[in-house]
Amino acid sequence: MGAVGSGAVSVVRVPCPPMSDPTSSVVGMSTTALRPTRGTSRWEAQRSFDELGRPLRDLTFCVVDLETTGGSAEAGSMITEIGAVKVRGGEVLGEFQTLVDPHTEIPAFIAVLTGISNSMVRGAPSIETALPAFLDFAAGCVLVAHNAPFDVGFLQHFAKQQGRAWPKFEVLDTAKLARRVITRDDAPNCKLSSLAKLFNASTTPNHRALSDARATVDVLHGLMERLGGLGVHTLEELQTFSSKVTTAQRRKRHLAEGLPHSPGVYLFRDDRSRVLYIGTSRDLRTRVRTYFTSSETRTRMGEMVGLATSVTGIECATPLEAEVRELRLIAEHKPKYNRRSRFPEKVHFLKLTREAWPRLSLVRKVLDDDADYLGPFSSKKTAEKCLAALHETFPVRQCNGRLPAAPSRSACVLAEMGRCLSPCDGSTDASTYGAVVRQLRDTLLRSPHEVVEAINQRMTALADRERFEEAGVHRDRLATFVRAAARTQRLSAVTRCPEVVAARREDDGRWSVHVVRHGRLAAAGVIPPGADAHQYVRELTASAETVSDAPGPVPAATAEETEKILRWLESPGVRLVDVDGEWVCPIGGAARHLAIYDAANQSRLSLVPFDEQRLPSPVHRSPH
Repeated sequence: MGAVGSGAVSVVRVPCPPMSDPTSSVVGMSTTALRPTRGTSRWEAQRSFDELGRPLRDLTFCVVDLETTGGSAEAGSMITEIGAVKVRGGEVLGEFQTLVDPHTEIPAFIAVLTGISNSMVRGAPSIETALPAFLDFAAGCVLVAHNAPFDVGFLQHFAKQQGRAWPKFEVLDTAKLARRVITRDDAPNCKLSSLAKLFNASTTPNHRALSDARATVDVLHGLMERLGGLGVHTLEELQTFSSKVTTAQRRKRHLAEGLPHSPGVYLFRDDRSRVLYIGTSRDLRTRVRTYFTSSETRTRMGEMVGLATSVTGIECATPLEAEVRELRLIAEHKPKYNRRSRFPEKVHFLKLTREAWPRLSLVRKVLDDDADYLGPFSSKKTAEKCLAALHETFPVRQCNGRLPAAPSRSACVLAEMGRCLSPCDGSTDASTYGAVVRQLRDTLLRSPHEVVEAINQRMTALADRERFEEAGVHRDRLATFVRAAARTQRLSAVTRCPEVVAARREDDGRWSVHVVRHGRLAAAGVIPPGADAHQYVRELTASAETVSDAPGPVPAATAEETEKILRWLESPGVRLVDVDGEWVCPIGGAARHLAIYDAANQSRLSLVPFDEQRLPSPVHRSPH
């Protein structure tokens, strides 16, 4: 291959390397897939079948991976490396690799993750050169990527920017396919690194494009091998594959009869009327029927359906009301087969105390004590990362308990290290300490600039000395703080409003209306055709639930409920009918820093949980 960063795109044609014996286990699956012998392509085991459609062995796949400066091309992130491997019938036909000069600085946060520095990409081909070279390499192939919407989305963005017609590639997502095939007994998650380990990939993923593409090739072949024994031999079968459903599951299809074709919440119950699982859908009957067909792929759900004897449907006026009711019912019943949202009360907060010598404290509840809070955090570990980020930036005391106005203790080791102003022994006065506390309070409530700047400088220094693991620790702490601050600011903004009334025209032409009080959904409805809209809204508001304010940043509902409401309020087409109070976020708030950290997190955690096939993507809007 050519020298990296030499200004040339590297495309290498290589002969087929011998494929090693697959040793991955097939747990919990009945399969008769043949095992190829050493030196034989994994695909040879499937060549005796008479297939319909386009046989997988005859198709050419181009497995691609990108490294970027951020998570959104639309927001200005650039590609820094493209790596691809072309394979057919188990044979590697060629490889493509090039660094790409983004013509912008690579954030230290990303450099720590990928190991790609500004000096490495200086003089490399621009995206105007690299993209057409890649498209020529991939012409006529089925594109494959792990978390394909990310990689393909970037490529499509720059093709459009350059005025190039996007080829009609068929796209295969190995992450999506793995979620249909791999169980938790096989691997803890569907990260590329986990799957590469499961299938004994010859290349270890390392956040470099070509290495990750090579690892994805082995993952693709491993998935295909498993599916071959289940009768999947064509691209069409692969694209529509889902786990087999037992006869016992199919016999329970009658449980969906009688449910309406409308939004709502459904509750699966066992023979003792205990709630097993709670879900929501825009069409109750259609969704529940999928649990008894091949559309349902989750192993746990198959087990749950086996125990279920009835399904209760709760019809809701709008999809948002259904989502909120689902959260409340899960918190109430704590069903065994729901993984998420069962314990909303198990949260933590960071508290900046109100006393003579304030300090940061980790607490479980928000009190009406005029203190400042950051959170909620779903785990203590996450809260401690955020606490560490703040302590790295602000030298406030870390000792427990209150101090008198004139303390006379001895200094601790943190004071000797210069990490605490040490009011304990009189090393600082109230005025100096109070100025630091005011900066800390401003960081929590308004602008995180102090923390972002301090930790970014520290990460850059560590990365320059190639101390990437230490830099990674600071990166994780900073990302945790930025997300927590942004979340707190968004929740606080709507929580402060005694009432927000909003409406949106739905696909059927009718207007849905929601009344939100202190961050809690108080009422939902749909204006009937021909009704007086103003009168309907007045009546809905008058009949809405009475909601009292909650202290601090905590809404009068769970944070998850309020975040669902915020996503709806921020969605296209929503019109504010009435706002009681001021719904505002700070201009210099944490939300403007989110894109870069969400990008790195997406790159590191390219998976979707097994029990959630359609998670909403986080939407962060710049404050206006």
